[in-house]
Amino acid sequence: MISCDALVVGGGPGGSTAARLLRLAGWDVVVADRARFPRDKVCAGWLTPDVFPLLDLTPAEYQSTGLTFQEITAFRTSVMGTRSVETRYPRVVSYAIRRCEFDTFLLQRSGVRVLEDTFVRTLRRDRGNWIVNEAIEASLVVGAGGHFCPVARHLRSGVEDRDPIVAKEAEFPLGDGATQVSGTTPELYFCRDLQGYAWCVRKGDYLNVGIGRRGNVGFGEHVERFVAFLKRQHIITDDSNARWHGHAYFGSGVGMRPVIGPGSLLVGDAAGLAYPESGEGIRPAIESGRLAAETLIAAGGRSGIEDLQPYADALQRMHPAVRENSVPVRSVLAALGRVLLGSRAFTRHVVLDRWFLRAS
Repeated sequence: MISCDALVVGGGPGGSTAARLLRLAGWDVVVADRARFPRDKVCAGWLTPDVFPLLDLTPAEYQSTGLTFQEITAFRTSVMGTRSVETRYPRVVSYAIRRCEFDTFLLQRSGVRVLEDTFVRTLRRDRGNWIVNEAIEASLVVGAGGHFCPVARHLRSGVEDRDPIVAKEAEFPLGDGATQVSGTTPELYFCRDLQGYAWCVRKGDYLNVGIGRRGNVGFGEHVERFVAFLKRQHIITDDSNARWHGHAYFGSGVGMRPVIGPGSLLVGDAAGLAYPESGEGIRPAIESGRLAAETLIAAGGRSGIEDLQPYADALQRMHPAVRENSVPVRSVLAALGRVLLGSRAFTRHVVLDRWFLRAS
């Protein structure tokens, strides 16, 4: 039987951030992940400068590793199939990374024991401790395993009645065929109903393309239209080595699932913290992983509901409830939004600065 103070289920950015801070505070921490790193984690994968202080890291330090690190200074945005608006900044506003590299770097940097190829199948309480897979005993578990995290399933009662955001994306080497997508200028293409958007992000010699939407009704048709659009624009070809992967997640503020329980808490997508406007989950995962560790350290090893409540309260303040609009209201807002997306001022100050870059 493996024993530890804390078992972190999921080795992504949120889990590795929590694990590292707990280890630095003297905790015995184990990370369990069903994948083997470097894992094939497809993601648009850009980091705003505000992410790095949360990691106790600087952009220069990460760049010095030689891993993919693409500076972003501009965006092209449009309603799919219409003329784009180009927004340029006088400085670097974000950095594109490859998740297979970034996640591995953070997990190795955490310095904790890692159990790869470990799927959590059973989870039960025994005399105040957690017994996982009848092989691991931990005083506390941190659920950081994404949308389908087993710790989240354990905390959640009943059937989930919310529609998740669904996405399909691919990341592949460019090979000999150059693409018109600039490394410094990702492209965002909004669906006409504004219930989702697609993207193209170049990361050095790799290209990431994908589309995400609220709910999965008709999603396959949207994916097909996006692929056809990419081919018409000569962004991808039939010869492109694009292997498409799908995933789902909840946007924050739409009725968050429980984020704490006796001796347990959730971070990142397991807690449903992705930003609802952009779908970005990296920063909220890292932010919540850090907050989770700081809450546990401040509690001095106690992990009752009252000890973990400050964490839940802080997340509620950071991710306030979002009201879902009715179908007629969404139709009106979509018509207005299509007009506003042609405005350079609206695109820059609202869509990019506020929603995507989360500028202070």
